[in-house]
Amino acid sequence: MTQPSAEAGTTATDERPIRVLIAKPGLDGHDRGAKVVARALRDAGMEVVYTGIRQTPQMIAEAALQEDVQVIGLSILSGAHLGLFPRIVEELKERSVDDVLLFAGGIIPADDVDEVQAMGFKGVFGPGTDTRDIIEFVREHAPRRA
Repeated sequence: MTQPSAEAGTTATDERPIRVLIAKPGLDGHDRGAKVVARALRDAGMEVVYTGIRQTPQMIAEAALQEDVQVIGLSILSGAHLGLFPRIVEELKERSVDDVLLFAGGIIPADDVDEVQAMGFKGVFGPGTDTRDIIEFVREHAPRRA
């Protein structure tokens, strides 16, 4: 079996690039980190959809469904993650969007990481995370589609 290319967002068993949705839930208006991650994933060969700021849980779930993404990354700085993330997960379930990798980044206190992971988020990345670590995480954990 061929290993993933360091330059591409695909493997020999998955000819289509990994599709990623990056979203900013809630009223948080600061999106520099989300844009940095979106660009890094794009530059790594993935197809990235960035929804912009001030997205509702319904908007995020609907975008994930319409764009047929394999990965959803949420960026939050407002501290509202314990209120917004469960609503997003519920909206995804209502739309049968259940075969996706969820990860989060931003300001998520260490005391909340276990709870966020229990909601289904496989990765939680804080400020200063090297984008190469996020790329590797997505490549390793994204559900494969033919």
